[in-house]
Amino acid sequence: MTWAELEQCFHRAIALSFSKKKLLLAFPALVLCGVLIVFCRAVAFDASDWVAMSLAFLPILLSSGVLLSLGVLLVRLYAHEAKKIALPLKKLFAGSADLILGTFYLSLPPVLLYLLLWIVLGFFYLLRSIPGVGHLFSIVFAFGPFLLILSSLLLCLFNLLLLFFVTPAVAMQPLKRASAAQRIASFLKGRLLTGFALFLVALVPIALTSGLLSLAAFLTGLGLQQETESLGVALQWFFVMLPFAALLAPAVVFFFNFAAESFWLLQRRPAAP
Repeated sequence: MTWAELEQCFHRAIALSFSKKKLLLAFPALVLCGVLIVFCRAVAFDASDWVAMSLAFLPILLSSGVLLSLGVLLVRLYAHEAKKIALPLKKLFAGSADLILGTFYLSLPPVLLYLLLWIVLGFFYLLRSIPGVGHLFSIVFAFGPFLLILSSLLLCLFNLLLLFFVTPAVAMQPLKRASAAQRIASFLKGRLLTGFALFLVALVPIALTSGLLSLAAFLTGLGLQQETESLGVALQWFFVMLPFAALLAPAVVFFFNFAAESFWLLQRRPAAP
């Protein structure tokens, strides 16, 4: 893999990120993810610290199932666009139904694992609330919540890696889950640094776009948010989320476009000895 090949793949992924079909697919999926996040934030608005902590990560992990299914559609559509072959949306959905269901199941184990971490975290909150000795326990066992929250962050990172590496492997070479894992491990063997570098490149547009949009949303909240009830705050977040999802859609499409390009590049690149 040369720099010229990487640049060509990057430019092609950007050029095909503004396809009307793909934006039409990405926007409703991002709105659904946004509704999950808004709902969880509204529930956590007046909730206890333990419940609020769970609702900070849970919508992210649940959204991964939606994005995995979206990624399958976008990667299959991109593969046809790169070859300049027309693929109607009706035919795309008909041929991807089993894949969408199968990839959605891949997002369930991280969610179940996170719920287990959340239950264990609740044990530390329970220790903290014991009269008299609770404060001492919260000091001595401070490492416990730290490790549990760190594990939750690593689960979110794992889901991002899942979106980048698994989605094109499943979309373009439908396999059973065990076979897909073996295939991904085989073409990443000796190419881990290259794969991680490509993953970071794919994240750049999402990071820049979401960072700018989040800053704008934060400043909007400082200046205009006057609601104190959870329902009013949720409605404000919902109507802010709609343009947020629309503006983020091209970056998400690029992420999956470049995931497909990276899959092809890693397959062509010889593994390091």
